[in-house]
Amino acid sequence: MTLHVALVRADGEARLRNLFVLAGLLLWLVYTRIFWAAQATHVTLPFCPFLAVTHHPCPFCGGTRSFAYMWEGHVARAAALYPLGPLLFFATLAAIPVLLIALLLDRDLAVRAPDRLKHGVLAAGLGVLGISWALKLTVLPN
Repeated sequence: MTLHVALVRADGEARLRNLFVLAGLLLWLVYTRIFWAAQATHVTLPFCPFLAVTHHPCPFCGGTRSFAYMWEGHVARAAALYPLGPLLFFATLAAIPVLLIALLLDRDLAVRAPDRLKHGVLAAGLGVLGISWALKLTVLPN
């Protein structure tokens, strides 16, 4: 099982992907930074439809508020709302300069992995998300 990672010249598709991911992450960070003010004036994104229908939080419920608390430095509150929130917040902050540098240098990260490894990483990610969701359904506040 061999993993191949290389820094390559970005093609048009990679540049466009990196630009849209960078823009999306920046917009998300701006939105979560002003979330409490936006919530006070009732101009936030719509309520979670899964929660509205089932009366149970979805696997991503609490993510926005978690990021908003992270902006204020309340890591424990952020983790209580969405256990993966603090990790995703820091991953987002780390991804932005990487994407910006990739765009400025016209580079892309090429990763080739065997299907078995890809499936293992996907299963691990889904497992972590499942544990986070189970915590939200049983222990943590909604």
